[in-house]
Amino acid sequence: MDGNSLRTASRRLVLCALLAAVMTVLQLALAPLPNIEPVSLLVLVYALVFGRDVFYIVFTFILLEGLVFGFHLWWMSYLYIWPLWAAVVLLLRRGEERSPMVWAAASGAFGLSFGALCALPYLAGGPWAAFSYWTAGIPFDLLHCAGNFILSLTLESPLRRALLEAKNKIR
Repeated sequence: MDGNSLRTASRRLVLCALLAAVMTVLQLALAPLPNIEPVSLLVLVYALVFGRDVFYIVFTFILLEGLVFGFHLWWMSYLYIWPLWAAVVLLLRRGEERSPMVWAAASGAFGLSFGALCALPYLAGGPWAAFSYWTAGIPFDLLHCAGNFILSLTLESPLRRALLEAKNKIR
């Protein structure tokens, strides 16, 4: 590995770790608000700006979540939920430029489906266990939907522009 490629790989590693740390700190800062979180928005923006590198950021974030809160059953669902959201964003970004309303609607839909996705590991206890877990959380999913929609609608464009400018300065 020559000096330039090592430098590039090092910058990429540090950037992904830094962005995962930002996601973790912001999530902790908003933790007192029920299901109002910046993670969905940041995964959206990171995927739009950094493409497939979003998966390095997401899996680092998931590891940090486990280290901070413990590796419990809810953590297992993070292993597929956040990468799934990143993949959906990457698929939606193909082709033409999407309006902020499209990203807000997608983010809201993701928030609404979050509880159902989290319920999947509970299928091990039987379908009723998973169904009970999901239905008990529907009010929180509605808050999650509204929070994601509003955060994405208001902050996606300015955050994406700021990250694109920062990305261009780093190169």
